[in-house]
Amino acid sequence: MRINPCENGIRFSAIIQPRSSKNEVAGIYNEALKIRLTSPPVDGAANKACMRFVAKWLEISPSDVSIVKGLSSKNKTIEVTGLTEKKFHEILTNKNLYIE
Repeated sequence: MRINPCENGIRFSAIIQPRSSKNEVAGIYNEALKIRLTSPPVDGAANKACMRFVAKWLEISPSDVSIVKGLSSKNKTIEVTGLTEKKFHEILTNKNLYIE
């Protein structure tokens, strides 16, 4: 999975699957974090749910998570401020998701 450092934190790719049975990280798929959300992709609801869920999953404030690319697509680039590449790798490893 590609994690890119940016000015205030990191950016990574995510694939969003809306209208799922539950909110969860389903693993790593095509170099991106696959996230399933219960929210439908209507009026930005899935985007808001995505940012809230990622923040909860990473145990950070929702204000530190933003979608910087792909607002109307299932393929998104998510930016997390205040998080280092090393810390993100640790989180993925602890959640048994990181594969080198």
